[in-house]
Amino acid sequence: MNMRSRLQDSILSWRDAHLGGFLARLPRQRDKVRGLLLGTRARYGLVFTVLVYVLLIVIGFVYLFPLLFMLITSLKSPGDLLNPMVQWVPSELYVGNYVKAFRVLDYPSTLLSSILVSVVPSVIQTIVCSLVGYGLARYRFPGKHLIFALILATFIIPPQNTIIPQMLTYRQLGLLGTIWAMILPALGGQGFRSAVFILIFYQAFLSLPQVLEEAARLDGASEMTIFARIAVPAAIPAYIVSVIFSTVWYWNETYLTVVFLEGGIQTLPMQLSKFVQAYENLYPPGTVNILDRLNEAVKLSGTFLNILPLLLIYFVLQRWFVESVERTGIAGE
Repeated sequence: MNMRSRLQDSILSWRDAHLGGFLARLPRQRDKVRGLLLGTRARYGLVFTVLVYVLLIVIGFVYLFPLLFMLITSLKSPGDLLNPMVQWVPSELYVGNYVKAFRVLDYPSTLLSSILVSVVPSVIQTIVCSLVGYGLARYRFPGKHLIFALILATFIIPPQNTIIPQMLTYRQLGLLGTIWAMILPALGGQGFRSAVFILIFYQAFLSLPQVLEEAARLDGASEMTIFARIAVPAAIPAYIVSVIFSTVWYWNETYLTVVFLEGGIQTLPMQLSKFVQAYENLYPPGTVNILDRLNEAVKLSGTFLNILPLLLIYFVLQRWFVESVERTGIAGE
């Protein structure tokens, strides 16, 4: 019995020494594993991080897949297009499609026209909208709320409802078919989606501390000096966002440009919309074989040449663009 008792005591002591320590550490290990998987107050967990990365990869794939498909298909030769074994890796880098699309689009002159139609009104619109937004944000005057409501109405009302009186007015003034049909509305603060940019500048200038302006007035600064030296530097992110978004929207707009320019100025989107007709005029039947006439890669090459300037603008201004979007609160555009 004594030996049995000593054996039981030894087992109990071993259990208390080893198993008890393990059981005591078990809650801490469990909390550690839970913090690793689900996260803590200081950091995200592994589950959340994996879900975020999977979501970002899926969203990135959705946005990048059309561009990748367009780029790869545009580099395929007619033989690769007819070969079902060639999917994502062309047998050769064929640039003949871009040569034909370059000629069909008349790319140098059309690119200059697109820059003229999109960049010039965008810069003018940004400057005018900043002045309007500053006036609404910093001054009190009769009819301010009515003007604000009318500005919002110009954004809510579709442009198709107002384009007929605009076209008739521009025709009486002799502006149709000229670049002034795009510049004059921007000078009046009524360019393409000007209300959005007025609201951006209104919010940017509204958050500017008034003590800065009051101190400048005490020092004898004029209103234009206060605007140029205090308000404008504080609203640089709003200027960057407005110029980029306005340029992209003017660049992609075909409805207003077709109506107002009347074919007098050809932009890349306008030329791309009649790409097939221009291709048939440049390469009539008999001058090229049937494979070239049915070549979808040529159309995709023209589409890629159309968006290439916008991609270059984004990659060059990416850092400032992302920072400006975060500071102005613009999302989903």
